[in-house]
Amino acid sequence: MNNYKALNYIYQSSGVEGAYTLLLLHGTGGDETDLLPIAAKFGEGVNVLSLRGNVSEAGMPRFFKRLAMGVFDEADVAFRTHEMVAFIKELAAKEKFDPAKLIALGYSNGANIAGSTMLLYPDFLAGAILLRPMQPFKKLPQPVKTSRRIPVFMSNGVEDPTVRAADSKAYQQLLEDAGFAVNAFNLEAGHNLTLRDIEYAIQWFEQNFETAAIK
Repeated sequence: MNNYKALNYIYQSSGVEGAYTLLLLHGTGGDETDLLPIAAKFGEGVNVLSLRGNVSEAGMPRFFKRLAMGVFDEADVAFRTHEMVAFIKELAAKEKFDPAKLIALGYSNGANIAGSTMLLYPDFLAGAILLRPMQPFKKLPQPVKTSRRIPVFMSNGVEDPTVRAADSKAYQQLLEDAGFAVNAFNLEAGHNLTLRDIEYAIQWFEQNFETAAIK
């Protein structure tokens, strides 16, 4: 028995056959509605699947447990990642979206479970937008390699008190060494998102998934 639980979700179909699906993954204390306004900026040609994390920290939804600020319960990271991927695979059949055309868009805690998905399932996502990410595992549970050059967008805040610049650079290098095609941006910002994060992410998206953008 794996004891996996379903996740609360919102699914919005674009009505476009073979469309990409944006997988929205909120930050600590958010929910499945948080990133919908951002997803709307990516055009009408994409489906949207937004999840709520199954972990509660003092009443705040998260995707996995942490032991302290910036210190993750890595066993729970792995478990929750397996749980989420299993749920998405089942949901794809129910909601009729292509699981091979899934692009994660995660902020903070959501970016971190998107990252753990890439590290545990290197060929599961078609792409990922990581906003204020941290490396989810200090020691990788398994070797990571993909030959597909999956595009990854990463934006870091140079004044972010929760993520060290050197750690962001090391994480980028880890993903590149694993075969991901990473475009990283260091913005004049803290941990909160800015309009520039979204503008750059949309530009990256349209360059890498041009068939998805219908305005």
